[in-house]
This record gives sequence, structure tokens and C-alpha cells, in this order.
Amino acid sequence: MRHQPRFMAVHPMHACLAELSVMHPLDDVDRIMDVMTSAFPAEYGEAWNRRQVSDALLLAGTHYGLIARDGSMLIREDEPAVGFYLARGILDEEELLLFAIAPEARRQGLGHALLRDFIENARSRGKKRLFLEMRRNNPAGILYAAHGFQPVGIRPRYYRGLNGDRIDAITQELALD
Repeated sequence: MRHQPRFMAVHPMHACLAELSVMHPLDDVDRIMDVMTSAFPAEYGEAWNRRQVSDALLLAGTHYGLIARDGSMLIREDEPAVGFYLARGILDEEELLLFAIAPEARRQGLGHALLRDFIENARSRGKKRLFLEMRRNNPAGILYAAHGFQPVGIRPRYYRGLNGDRIDAITQELALD
């Protein structure tokens, strides 16, 4: 059974099919933050803080997905997530804001499963174009390319590492049929 993307609903069984502004469960924000803390290298400063995640989830059209260690998208209340995505949709476009798999869960197909789920959920909601932005030389670029994302732009020196180095951002797009 496929899950519906979580639109700030209390539990996946109660997930809204419309993009409503219902408060998100704090335990899922905890799950997102746990994965983000371990998955995003500190030297690039890409990880969001709790406030940024919580505020984003209050915006219409923003939703998230979680994945468990066994690859399930429906996570029990007492089960930690090993990956997540945070996305925002408007009209026929969707932007992947954050995507992460915990380091200890990588290379097990979970990133592919979670990204496939994101793409299929967007398609099922009528999205025609998906976008993401990543730091140049981000290893996740291989995953995105495997799912059909193509580079469409560069933001020079967009990211700043903790050491002050500036790194380009690569904008990628996936056109859905």
C-alpha cells in the first residue's frame, strides 16, 4: 500500500489529500531532525534547524515523507525514521527542499525508494515538473540523475561552508509525463 504524502496531518492514516494547514505532529519533526543531524555534513551548513522545518510545514503545499529502516513509508509511532524528504508544491510544480538518508542506512536502496515515492506522489497529485537544488559535488547527485533529474541552472557561490568557502548550487529538473 502506498502512503499519501503527509500534509501536516497527525498520522498517515489521517493524511489530508488536499494541501491543508493542519498542525504537523511534533514526533515527525523529531524524526526529521534526528535524520538531518546525522545526514548533513556540518562543514557545508546545509541542515535546517527545528524552527525552519516547523515553519516550512505551516506553509500551504508543504509536506514530507519518511522512510523506516525496512523501507516502509508508514512508520509506527515508536519507530525512528532513517530518511525523509520535505517538499513544497504549487500549481503543477513541486520543489524538493530537503532530502536525506541517515549515514548508517545508506547504500541499501532506501534513498532510491524514498525518491521514487516522492516522484510518484507528485505525479499522483498532477505535478508536471519537479525541481531540486544541490551543492556542486554532492554525492546525492548520482541518485538524482538515476531518477532522471537533469541540471538546468547554476547559482554561483550560493552555499557557504563553515570555513568560508563558497560553493555553487546546481538546480535540477525532472519533467513528468
